[in-house]
Amino acid sequence: MKVRGREERQAEAGADGTGRTAGRSGRGGLLRRHRDFRMLWCGESAGKFGASVTSVLLPLAAVSVLDAGTFEVSLLNAATWLPWLVIGLPAGVWVDRLRRRTVMLVSDAVSGALFLSVPVAAWLGALGFGQLLVVALLAGSAAVFFQTAYTAYLPTIVSAADQAEGNAKLHGSASAAQIVGFGSGGLIAQSAGAVNGMLTNAATFLVSLVCVARIRHREPPPPAVAAERGRGALLREVREGVDLVVHDPYLRSLTLFGATSNLVLGGCNSLLVVFLVREVGLSSGTVGALAAVGGAGGVLGALLVRRCVARFGTARSLLLFELGVPALAPLTALTTRGAGLVFFVVGYAAVSLGVVAGNVIKAGFIQGYCASGVLGRVTACSAFLNYGTLPLGALAAGGLGTWLGLRTTMWLLTVGMPLAALILYCSPIRARRDLPVRAAGTN
Repeated sequence: MKVRGREERQAEAGADGTGRTAGRSGRGGLLRRHRDFRMLWCGESAGKFGASVTSVLLPLAAVSVLDAGTFEVSLLNAATWLPWLVIGLPAGVWVDRLRRRTVMLVSDAVSGALFLSVPVAAWLGALGFGQLLVVALLAGSAAVFFQTAYTAYLPTIVSAADQAEGNAKLHGSASAAQIVGFGSGGLIAQSAGAVNGMLTNAATFLVSLVCVARIRHREPPPPAVAAERGRGALLREVREGVDLVVHDPYLRSLTLFGATSNLVLGGCNSLLVVFLVREVGLSSGTVGALAAVGGAGGVLGALLVRRCVARFGTARSLLLFELGVPALAPLTALTTRGAGLVFFVVGYAAVSLGVVAGNVIKAGFIQGYCASGVLGRVTACSAFLNYGTLPLGALAAGGLGTWLGLRTTMWLLTVGMPLAALILYCSPIRARRDLPVRAAGTN
């Protein structure tokens, strides 16, 4: 039997035996040896890969199999994000009341079953656009709970000193998984068909389910069960999270920026596949490969963010990644066949780099700034607006694309990306080198 050394045992259990790692930022890389973090890391990455494949296969299935129009494709994308508007706020309260690992397990199981239903319905000759819409809506609901739970769960298994490294790894691998997933989605559609390719989606959520189930750390029971909270408790706790975001200048600025930025980003993403296929004239495989190359900017962002933070500070780096880098986004609208594909790669890479690096900084700030007892509510309140504008952007883009044309709409949306970051520039963040570190919601 292999006897583990003291350092390896501490990498898994932490010096205090709680399951949280001691801070090792200065030594770097040892967080990879934390077993529970590895399981969370692999599970979240597998889920992101599946979601990325879905973002290609679902609209391709609608376009190629069901002959859906531009507005219908945008409606499909909107349905994926609509649950953030409907259940985003109460989901944060429920996540704070429940064991977060259990929430993630149920979310993975539901997502896998939903995507499995698509090829089954096709084999039975019963697949229609309505089912794709329902799958997108319910899978989006499961994603609300998984995203909220995993963001609040990370600080319970790693120490505060390791959270920056953990967020960088999670966001970096998620970006890599999305790149591979987007590229694979096009290839899967060409080889197996967009509908049968949904089996891949189901398999990735099964992998995520197994990984999360193997996490050994067990959270302490929530401080109170729902029955003990009394009538009106749900609305009261939702209001607490909203009040924290509304009255805190940093949380408020980040939330307003996220909502505005995702409004245009959601519109751009909803038209991306149909723009490249119908306006530029690319095949499904080329679309996936092109997006994979441009999306590599997200991996680069995860690699650069910690160095930039160390040199410039968290606040200045946030402005750099959210305002400076996305200024190249409008190049995407210049995309043409041949040499003009370079415009797409550069513009898409700039957006990916800025989004991933900015998300790493924002996630680390919120996790260190908010008390654990309200972290789920604050996360859900911010995500309610951040992700809630994505379906609005998708619907607006579908209408504009039908009215003005795809290329003109892409111009409007990509120009709006760097302009949205002016919200951060006009906030207290501009005057600081680093974002503050303080437990919001505590004395």
